[in-house]
Amino acid sequence: MQASIDRIEGTIAVLIFHNDEPVRVNVPLSLLPPGCSEGDILTIDIERDVRAAGAVKERVVGRIEKLKKRK
Repeated sequence: MQASIDRIEGTIAVLIFHNDEPVRVNVPLSLLPPGCSEGDILTIDIERDVRAAGAVKERVVGRIEKLKKRK
């Protein structure tokens, strides 16, 4: 997926994803590669991490169980 940097406002970069309808997303500039500037095209890959999500879910369930035992 590709997005262009529309503008930079302080520490925020406004990205535009060009699909059927353009979508604007504000992203902290610190998350972008060094040297990025307005007009640059970025390639963005988003992946689902099932293993990490499962670990978080287990941790949350464990905390909920501990809270239930306190009552």
